[in-house]
Amino acid sequence: MVYEVTVDGTQHRLELERGEGGVWKCRLDGREIMVDAVLVRPDVLSLLVEGRSYEIKREQTRTDLHLWVGSKRFEVELRDPRSLRSRRDGTGDASGPRKLLCPMPGKIVRVLVAEKSAVEAGEGIVVVEAMKMQNEIKSPRRAWSRKFLRSPVQA
Repeated sequence: MVYEVTVDGTQHRLELERGEGGVWKCRLDGREIMVDAVLVRPDVLSLLVEGRSYEIKREQTRTDLHLWVGSKRFEVELRDPRSLRSRRDGTGDASGPRKLLCPMPGKIVRVLVAEKSAVEAGEGIVVVEAMKMQNEIKSPRRAWSRKFLRSPVQA
């Protein structure tokens, strides 16, 4: 199994193959690592990685995945390239919540759609001000808008 994993913004290629005795053969960015993994309870994984023990706790929200390793929290995005190819149907109408990513840090100065209204792919959703320039962020797919802010923002 091959996965593309992003941990706190850093991308990695993860290849997993089940070996003898439950030990996983793991290649992380081309480097082979021996991993022994046991699911101790739902959302908690005990790992033995090259002789070091780790307890990994998964925190899943509607839009984000975080992993806790001890007291450190990591934002994680996991993609299976095979499933991405199989999900492409050309309509751009995927179901479920999706992140709306902005290419730069900034401040939302205007919301262009009403809550619970239909949004077409490519339609402007919000205007973000970054470095004194206003940029319209567009929907990557057809969807229903969600409440972005607690109260409407007037520009």
